[in-house]
Amino acid sequence: MSWRELDPLFAPSGIVVVGASANPDKLGSVMARALGASRVPVSLVNSQNPASGLHASIESAVGSTDAPIDLAVLCVPASATAEVLRDSARNGIRAALVCAGGFAEAGGPGREFGAAVDAAVLDTGIRMLGPNTSGFFVPRRRLRASFVPGVSEVKPGSVAIVAASGGINHVLAFKLQRAGVGVSLGVGLGAASDVGAPDVLDYLAHDDSTKAVLLHIESVTHGEALLRAVRELARLKPVVALVVGRNDVAEFAASHTGSLATSWRTTRDLLSQAGAVIVDDEDDLVTAGTVLSQLRAEPSAALGVGLVTGQAGPGLIIADRITGAGLELPRLASSTIATLATLLPPLTFQANPVDTGRPGPGFPAVLATVAADPSIGIVAAYALTEPVLDLPAAVHAAGIDASVPVIVGIDGPLGELESAMESAREHGVAAVAGPSALATAAIAVAADARARHLASFSADRLASGGPAEAVVVPAGGFDEIAAKGLLDSIGIATPGRRRCHDRDAAQAALAELGGPVAVKLVDASVLHKSDIGGVVLGVTTSAELDTALDALIRSGAREFLVEQMAPKGVDLIVAARRDPVFGPTVVLGMGGVEAELLADVAIRTVPVHERMTDAMIDDLITGELLRGFRNGPKVDVAALTGVFNRLGALLCASPGISEIEINPLRLTGAGLIALDAVVIAQEAQ
Repeated sequence: MSWRELDPLFAPSGIVVVGASANPDKLGSVMARALGASRVPVSLVNSQNPASGLHASIESAVGSTDAPIDLAVLCVPASATAEVLRDSARNGIRAALVCAGGFAEAGGPGREFGAAVDAAVLDTGIRMLGPNTSGFFVPRRRLRASFVPGVSEVKPGSVAIVAASGGINHVLAFKLQRAGVGVSLGVGLGAASDVGAPDVLDYLAHDDSTKAVLLHIESVTHGEALLRAVRELARLKPVVALVVGRNDVAEFAASHTGSLATSWRTTRDLLSQAGAVIVDDEDDLVTAGTVLSQLRAEPSAALGVGLVTGQAGPGLIIADRITGAGLELPRLASSTIATLATLLPPLTFQANPVDTGRPGPGFPAVLATVAADPSIGIVAAYALTEPVLDLPAAVHAAGIDASVPVIVGIDGPLGELESAMESAREHGVAAVAGPSALATAAIAVAADARARHLASFSADRLASGGPAEAVVVPAGGFDEIAAKGLLDSIGIATPGRRRCHDRDAAQAALAELGGPVAVKLVDASVLHKSDIGGVVLGVTTSAELDTALDALIRSGAREFLVEQMAPKGVDLIVAARRDPVFGPTVVLGMGGVEAELLADVAIRTVPVHERMTDAMIDDLITGELLRGFRNGPKVDVAALTGVFNRLGALLCASPGISEIEINPLRLTGAGLIALDAVVIAQEAQ
């Protein structure tokens, strides 16, 4: 569908309010008043109680004006909505806003009302926003289809809001207004039965008035469409996303990674992969969006931050937040420090952060010197308001090249702060209030630059080595031996092993393989063998093997796996899963029995480029363990990428498989080796 299909919704030539009322307390009356300030004709319809100025039908309203009416705002009960949508379409109306609730979310008859609305949209082709939303607004058009009166105060601007909740749409708009930033388009999606986030994002990609987009997500139904829309939009404009649901404990999948890769975690990681900047709360959402609407850094794998502060205490807060987010405050070059020494008092710290002491007239020169250092990609400057310094004016006077973004953080009495923010607007300087907000802004600018850098590397196809045909799941499922055979077939290394039906076969396997060996219970229905005593490690002698077999038999074993022990190393968990919303994804985390406790994972869609694998490692809190920590083994990124893409290819080729998990995949000095594997069949639909 073309983004142009939303023009009748967000840029209508004429509007009709169906369910308008002469009673000022009714929703239809409130909506009619809000729309009265619009620059386009607004007609009012009430078929139940027509009065002066109210039409008895949509047909009458459409026939009464020369301007085409292409948007219907429905303030009618759920039971009447489907028929009003059909009537609107019959009269040439191409878009509708449905405010009412009481559909599928209400259960009972609401399900039937919802099904009737879906059928009306499908049959007529009318585009519908809602139901169950408080509306939308386009301030530059004075178009305010919202029953929240305060929306009239929201000024036109360059930041768009796409929110799952109508309430959050308004919350963010009011926060932007208080920050001195206007709104280009504010949308509350509500139930999103038709028009959803991907549709609005596609529309905003072509909206010249929008410079940055705030995206609020509660749940995702069309994951691949959302990622595509974010990917396309983020190439053109910054997208900042807040995903709600961190503490959601929805139904887990059967394997380890099912509980690790929750919808919240998956959505955040995949939106980041698509190019969005991810934040943790609505204040950071507004701060990041505000700054990114004014500036973007050039795409870069990493940007060093130069911090210039007029006060050391706030500077420590900023530095702590920035480094905690994985950004670097690189030590400035000796030539830079030498120049700063001529500009600053001798007792101030000048290596980065740069503490100026009380800021003074030399501040522009300090800023310019730090920005010129070759290690600096972003400058963050903080100061309390001072009579001797207009900080935004100082940034402007510094004449810093636009390739090095400068962000200003300011604090002071309310009147002085407002004056400083006005100066920032006059000088075209990105400014925020407070040290934490400055850190948030710098982190967001760096994250946006990194996302666009990674987006320039695409894996155009899955790595070779995947099966040419679909793998058929055996009747009893894959036990560990069969699962490892599957890994062998696609080029993922596994230890030497033998399937043993009795003690004699196990003893023969020990003699053939040599010790030490691992001895395991073999049962496709047991996913976590160690939890029931189904694994015995380090067996070297015949007597030890007999003892191990006795223990496994007590745990219910009827068949055994005798397998060579791998050398010591770092244990990972790697999986490919068929996410119900986003499709095939891969998961990387720290492995072993503690995997679920640590929940330190990174998730991406497939195929995966080597640069993306690098980024996944960086995302892990424990990622340094894969980089040769304390002379430990160092991961071959190309080899790990190959594991991801081979698993992805296997999953994509095999509709009968929902998940393939390797836990652990051990990183050793000789490379990666899969020590355990689980293959989960797709449940019948």
